[in-house]
Amino acid sequence: MAAQDVLGQTARLASSSALLQVLFRVVTFGLNAFTLRYLSRELIGVVNVRLTLLYSTVVFLSREAFRRACLSGSAKRNWTKTINLLWLTVPLGVCWCIILGLVWLHLLEVPDPSVIPHYQAGVVAFGLSAIIELLGEPFWVLAQAHLFVRLKVIAESLSVVSKCILTVTLVILYPQWGLYIFSLAQLLYVSVLVMCYVIYFVMFLGSPEATKKSFPVARVKALLPNFVEDETFVNWREARLTWSFFKQSFLKQILTEGERYVMTFLNVLNFGDQGVYDIVNNLGSLVARFIFSPIEESFYVFFAKVLERGKTVNDQKQDDVAMAANVLELLLKLMLLIGLTITVFGYAYSQLALDIYGGSMLSSGTGPDLLRCYSLYVLFLAVNGVTECFTSALMCKEEVDRYNFVMLALSFIFLCISYFLTHWYGSVGFILANCFNMGIRIAHSTHYIYDYFKGSTHRPLTGLLPSPALLLVYMISAAITAFSEVLFCCDKGWMARLIHISTGALCFAATLVTMFCTETKLIHFVRNQ
Repeated sequence: MAAQDVLGQTARLASSSALLQVLFRVVTFGLNAFTLRYLSRELIGVVNVRLTLLYSTVVFLSREAFRRACLSGSAKRNWTKTINLLWLTVPLGVCWCIILGLVWLHLLEVPDPSVIPHYQAGVVAFGLSAIIELLGEPFWVLAQAHLFVRLKVIAESLSVVSKCILTVTLVILYPQWGLYIFSLAQLLYVSVLVMCYVIYFVMFLGSPEATKKSFPVARVKALLPNFVEDETFVNWREARLTWSFFKQSFLKQILTEGERYVMTFLNVLNFGDQGVYDIVNNLGSLVARFIFSPIEESFYVFFAKVLERGKTVNDQKQDDVAMAANVLELLLKLMLLIGLTITVFGYAYSQLALDIYGGSMLSSGTGPDLLRCYSLYVLFLAVNGVTECFTSALMCKEEVDRYNFVMLALSFIFLCISYFLTHWYGSVGFILANCFNMGIRIAHSTHYIYDYFKGSTHRPLTGLLPSPALLLVYMISAAITAFSEVLFCCDKGWMARLIHISTGALCFAATLVTMFCTETKLIHFVRNQ
């Protein structure tokens, strides 16, 4: 497939994934606002922090390394061996589920049964849901490698909507069920997700459309583990790369979910405070994650297909290098401007957003400061997502192994900083520790990108330099909106709030106009993709 075709399909995949993330975050946003009025903060804390951490840890440690390794390189490969390798995620997931399930049941603090009943059933259900989701991994990787955008949109939309409908229904009718509600909803979510992929491939394989596309898998039976005579069960190159990524994924999970591990294992916050932190965290990431995550996921596929892993820039096709460098530069510029916009306007509108969303329970205390810090954290997330996406797609096995040592040191430092900052600053300390963590990871990735392109004429890191005029508008907007918050927000009535909102809207419009006038190359890229 030509690089230009890969770029077009990758952009469509990223935009579709972004729309999905909008749906997920809006649903979570609304669901939290709804359940706050029916269920306790403690119950929400156990579900959204403790049990969701169990599920995400099992899934991430079981499949992330396999996804990275099996999506590297061309889609033209021995798919029988790749599918065999992907099925190993299931027994690995069962092992992780048993080990972590015992830890969650016997080593961690068990919630008071009179406040949060059915905790043991919740642990079993969330662990089982992780194993069910892993059953669909070969189907997901096949779909992702061949850029089946519509399948992903339909499958994940149906699963989220099903989960939402069941949760709302049970919360209204049987609020006393507690954790049973979220356990059943989680099991329904993963079951619908996996069945959508299975049903699609059952109908697709052997069809005229599959024949026309020369799809590498001809029968449904080929999606199951298969032994081939006189050949190895898996591609050992992919297996060794998977092992390298596995060591990295273990550390990356600690860095990604570090604050939840600290909350879960060190008990620095009670379940009620964990619930508030998670609600504010979801609100803070509502805009950030629905854009950054799908772009990182989709453009990882683009860079992995256009450039060959382990080769220097001079050994690559120069047309592909030029395209990859241009895309990387513009992606960095796009993510930087989104991050700056959220940081500037998030500071002045955090308290108002929390007051509208959850009332005084969220807008008083540390809630506004937590969301303001998260607005700054979004800027780090924006840049790190693109830089790590590129480096992960290009690093050879030896470079991945070396990076694992960096991640190991970062994991230890991050956990120590999180522990101490939380004791000093409460839940805000988690966000400050995350900013430090992301800053170090950005420094490592940008150093890799600089070294990779220094032998060529391309300088994609210039994407991290916005125009001076735009920076000036950002600074003026930050000053005006901060002054507006002091004058009009948030206990002076709705008219004062509307004035504050209007002030922000005018500053935002001025920022957009300046952006369109000064970043013409970026605007052209976004419009064309």
